[in-house]
Parts: sequence; C-alpha cells; structure tokens
Amino acid sequence: MVSRSAFAVAAFGLALAGMPAYAQQAGTAQATTAGDPPAEAPAITPSVDVDVEYELASPQGDVSTRQRMRWQVATLRQRLDPDKSSVFMITSWRDRTLSVVDLGRKKDSIMPVPGTQQLTPPGQPAMVGSYARLGSSVVAGEQCTIWRTKDTDGHPTDACYTADGLLLQVAQGGQITVRALSVQRVAQPDSLFVIPPGLQREAPAHP
Repeated sequence: MVSRSAFAVAAFGLALAGMPAYAQQAGTAQATTAGDPPAEAPAITPSVDVDVEYELASPQGDVSTRQRMRWQVATLRQRLDPDKSSVFMITSWRDRTLSVVDLGRKKDSIMPVPGTQQLTPPGQPAMVGSYARLGSSVVAGEQCTIWRTKDTDGHPTDACYTADGLLLQVAQGGQITVRALSVQRVAQPDSLFVIPPGLQREAPAHP
C-alpha cells in the first residue's frame, strides 16, 4: 500500500491549492464555524498557472526539504513533486481525486481527496477561518500580504499570500516552516497531470 508519509506530503500539496486542512501540516486557518466566511481574508487558491519551488523546514529549523508545486487553473489540477523522490502526487479538484504515483515501484493509487472541505474558487477570499492582516513582505522576489491565523491546535501562524492566491511563506513562533524559493507564472501542460501508463494499481493506505 502507499506509505503514510506520502499522505503527509500530499496533504501539504492540497493546502497549496487553498485547502484549509493545510493547518494540519504548516498552519493556515481552520474554520471555527462551518459556513461563516471571515470578514477579511486572502485569496488562497492560485488564479494563474504556476510552478513554485518550496523549501520546508522542521519546526526546530534543523531539517529542510524541497518540493515543487505546479498548478493548472483551468482544470483545477495540482502536481506536487518532493525533491529527490520517485513519488509524486496529482490532485484533481473537479472530480476530487488524489493520485499518488510511485515511479520507483511502478505503482499508483487513487483515492478521494481527504476531508470534506470544498476548494475555495480561484480569485476568491478564503471561505472559512479567521484572518488578520499584519503587513506585507517580499518572498522569492514576489510581493505578498502577511495574514495571522491559527493552526488546528490554536497556535498563531503567519501566512504570506500574493494577490493572485500563491502561498509564499508560513511562519510559526518566529520560525519559517514553508518558504517559496522561485515562482514562475507559466502555462502548465496537460501532460504533467497524467498518470503514466503501465503502472500497477494498489489500494491506498489510511492516513
């Protein structure tokens, strides 16, 4: 079965496309009352095709990894490639499926997108959660607005979003846990989001 660690990476990837469940990984907002939109909130789903490379750090700042996220806005599809890994994830929000592809083992697994939260439409403010605007910053050469929110444990978290919905940085307790290293707003081809042929289908593991 697909490893549990793959689910953790996939959850991070879902968050980059605007899923509030990202609070479980790095700390964007979680709804306090279902259906109550915040009075002021950032756009949290990219409204453009984009290719972003991220650096992820442990809360202690002693371990870091890189991951690449690509997003196609017309089809609401996202691909996440952890650095130096044969595994990648494809999320299709139109049919709410998450595909985990392991090229090293020549296997793949398809499952429903975890959770019940709907994707915030591109260009629209977050539909759930609490946000407070703190200021602005520049990350990877991009202007973004810093928003204070809380993770699922209630810890204050600062997330920096661009006007077109790109998450560029996340910080908790003064420690940056997610940071964009490069941003390219370029058209993403359909071929990126196709599962390669010839793979063996296997049942997903439980996250």
